[in-house]
Amino acid sequence: MTAKTRAEKMEETRIKLIKAGRKAFAEKGYAEASMDELTASAGLTRGALYHNFGDKRGLLAAVVDEIDSAMAQQAKDAGDAAGGGWNGLMAEGRTYIELALDPEIQRIVLRDGPAFLGDPSQWPSQNRCLQATIATLTELADQGAIKPVDIEALARLLNGVALNAALWVAASDDPKDTLGKAIAAFECLAAGVLVTPNAN
Repeated sequence: MTAKTRAEKMEETRIKLIKAGRKAFAEKGYAEASMDELTASAGLTRGALYHNFGDKRGLLAAVVDEIDSAMAQQAKDAGDAAGGGWNGLMAEGRTYIELALDPEIQRIVLRDGPAFLGDPSQWPSQNRCLQATIATLTELADQGAIKPVDIEALARLLNGVALNAALWVAASDDPKDTLGKAIAAFECLAAGVLVTPNAN
């Protein structure tokens, strides 16, 4: 019983820190966010942050994982709503790129994330997206809907195009204008793998 209570308290502390970190990183950016202010806003000590995440960078990684995972879920929901298959895959890509218009996502995931955590393709959340894309492409290949090409290579490149399109939108002086160009280019490039233009 005591172990469970301790585990629950630890999880509660972790959730508080992620929430406080998310707010601070969104408002001030990673570099300007103060660990003392951040932990105080959560009613915790800097020691709690070190214990749970190692350091501020570890907290950023947890916050990015939470947001990027939510982005992936929104994209998956859009894909499911589009009926899955190729149309679903394109809906997922479009949705992920569109989310780059969100100021919190722009700052935390698409600017500070790569700047302080390195290559996004190495993030756990991006790897989960990759596995999902591989699964969809494998089904499409089995149906003969896409050209014979290495599935992992194709999945990595398609996901990379969507991610880089989102990064471009986030860094653009006119994100809304850039969004249309990015989505059109993403769909044009992706369509090259189809056996027929209207494959589903």
